[in-house]
Amino acid sequence: MAGAEADAAGFSDLSDSELLQAEEPREAEEPRSARGPDGAGKRKRAQRPLDRCALRYLCVTGLAGQSWCEQQMVFGMEQPRPLAPETAALLDTGKSIHLARELEVHDLVKIPTTSREDCWAIKILNLLSVIPVLQAGGHVRELPVFGVIEGVFVSGIIDELCYNTKGELELNELKTRSRPFMPGKAQRKKDHFQVSLYKYIFDTMVQGQLKPDVFTNHIHLRPEQLLGCQLRKHAQKIGFMITSFGDLLELMHLNLMFSDIPGIDCLKIEYSHQESSVPLGTEVVPYEEATVKEKAQYYLAYWKGQREVRGVDIEEAWKCQSCGYSEICNWRKKRAEGLEKRNEPKKSK
Repeated sequence: MAGAEADAAGFSDLSDSELLQAEEPREAEEPRSARGPDGAGKRKRAQRPLDRCALRYLCVTGLAGQSWCEQQMVFGMEQPRPLAPETAALLDTGKSIHLARELEVHDLVKIPTTSREDCWAIKILNLLSVIPVLQAGGHVRELPVFGVIEGVFVSGIIDELCYNTKGELELNELKTRSRPFMPGKAQRKKDHFQVSLYKYIFDTMVQGQLKPDVFTNHIHLRPEQLLGCQLRKHAQKIGFMITSFGDLLELMHLNLMFSDIPGIDCLKIEYSHQESSVPLGTEVVPYEEATVKEKAQYYLAYWKGQREVRGVDIEEAWKCQSCGYSEICNWRKKRAEGLEKRNEPKKSK
């Protein structure tokens, strides 16, 4: 998928953090309550989309994707399809750009994992390792953020945090584009919500609201689980003496609660042409917390089973032209039928 098709499907703008999250295995597991007495894995009818997809948490990029087309995002979760070769190449190039930027700041260390707790421990250690850097006025890349919004655990990765010349903590998000010009209004709307949600979650973290029970209650991680040997050694190397996952959760909570890291003051999105690496422009995103919370509440209402899925409005039907799910999209068909009826000449009495 390239050119206009890539733009319409939402693939023209690629975030560094999106690329990394896309390669992580989805933590989906059939709930025990859904299994039959014989253990054969028979499912009961799930009441909520979260249960139907067996999702323990949602990603920031997924919620942002709902602002582009919620129906397309849901199809992608429930009926994933292989990426077109052009789109896969686009992602690979964006990943290379991301990796080059990340290596400018720190090295990458591969740690083998043996449990779900090990996987999340790595994310938490990455978070803990950058707290001293931010306290010292430095800048970091690939910062994990976690939080609970409207009763749902949400996870994301911030591209870059640094202090600007005014001493403000600034978030910089990189978007690489396949076409050499700035995105349209619909794409910018999606991007603005994404970085605003990052700020909202980050600010709650540094305010000490990320408590250990968030991980155990929402994503069912075991605090008593012993961490892998190599993971414990790596933690000790960077200054943390831990044995179990619960030890790490307590350490995370204390470090965040007593850190003097400020909230994010400024949100910026940098757009760059992927092929030439030429900067296309930078946008400063205004932050309105009430609006962010309202949008998040609306998008999460679908996952909680409080409303039906929605597709795009008639004014944005152009997005359907290159959507890979257009042939099975009932929302699109119903909208088209409604438009035809509206345009039919009224019968004379």
